Amino acid sequence: MRNLSLVFIATLLIFTSCVTNRKFLYFQNKNELKEKKPPVDSVLRKYDLADFNYRIQTNDILSVRFQSLTAKEFDFMGGQTLNQPNAGAAGGVGLLLAGDLVDEKGEIPVPVIGKVKVAGLTVFQIQDTLQALANVYLQSPIVKVRLLNYRVTFLGEVNKEGSVPMGNNRVSLMEAIGLAGGLNELADRSNIKVVRQTGSRTEVYYVNILKEDFMNSPHYYVYQNDLIIVPPLKQRPFRAYFGTNFSLILSSISFLLVIYSIYKR
Repeated sequence: MRNLSLVFIATLLIFTSCVTNRKFLYFQNKNELKEKKPPVDSVLRKYDLADFNYRIQTNDILSVRFQSLTAKEFDFMGGQTLNQPNAGAAGGVGLLLAGDLVDEKGEIPVPVIGKVKVAGLTVFQIQDTLQALANVYLQSPIVKVRLLNYRVTFLGEVNKEGSVPMGNNRVSLMEAIGLAGGLNELADRSNIKVVRQTGSRTEVYYVNILKEDFMNSPHYYVYQNDLIIVPPLKQRPFRAYFGTNFSLILSSISFLLVIYSIYKR
């Protein structure tokens, strides 16, 4: 009876430590899981992704550049020019601003023009606004605006914790996870926590990337300065510590048995 109890306990521990494929496969669909082999070379479903327009907030860092065919046009901007031989013909470029911090009022400084309100606008809207202002002072100007500090921070069961810089302003959560080195085998993909700062407010929500309909989620894309926390599966303590603890227990029992046998003599 005692042996049967030990076998039952050992079997229970083995099965509770197992992790099924359903906890690993991204974008699962019930119909596909039932099929042994899904059809190939055919469109199974279509999803309309949510609109994504990140709006600039305070403490964001913007790069603003004014370009013109004639470098002389930049003289009135305080002498910040890039002089080149035959600049008018060769297309001289004047780099005026790089890395401007959006202040608490949501504004950035622009030479001659003064403070310009940018908070609450998209990068493209800011570009159009500055283009209209530059048209007043410059001849055939080109304005380029980029967000420099677009980043997401990962913590928890990821292969590379820390902040991950993004190359553009339209990045899905799946792409961001890939840039972070992916999730490890003990990550709970059905319960990912996202902490998002919107102005002076912080929002917290959970997403499940195991389900295919996550593509319909309004949280499909990440935002600047998102904090993404990936929790572990319940099997993690067993998988991570059972082997070490079990070996320690066996060593202790063996040591006690040796001591017992010595004193018994």
